[in-house]
Amino acid sequence: MGVTGVGKTTVGELLGAKTGWPLYDADAYHSAANVAKMRAGIPLTDEDRWPWLDRLNALLREAESRGESAILACSALKQRYRERLQQGLPGVRWIYLKGDIELIRSRLQQRKGHYMNPALLQSQFDALEPPDDAVTVDVGGEPEALVQRVLASLRV
Repeated sequence: MGVTGVGKTTVGELLGAKTGWPLYDADAYHSAANVAKMRAGIPLTDEDRWPWLDRLNALLREAESRGESAILACSALKQRYRERLQQGLPGVRWIYLKGDIELIRSRLQQRKGHYMNPALLQSQFDALEPPDDAVTVDVGGEPEALVQRVLASLRV
């Protein structure tokens, strides 16, 4: 979890390759209306997010019902969002990818083909409630090194 551009998908893909766990990229599950708002630079409201978070929780529950571990790359910026995501899933472990705004802004300027308007970065930092119950990983290094830290922290 973390703000836009922090590397959730990149780290999730590498983590999935190392563990064999499926990756669910939360960005792929937004409604068309949510995508349009973000593309226009309009921050989502909690009311916009609830159905999206519920869809993601259902995906994780389905994986658990099959006895599978899974990776979810999701902003999950607020504690109440994380609580909604993990409802009925006591084994959820949070990995907080943390970086300073200048580093993330420079990454967003290089990113192509994503609907998230870089102008929303400040609103994401403003909304962010860093978790107390997460493995926190600074994203200043190379993605492979970040994944090794995550794996060591999870003891996988």
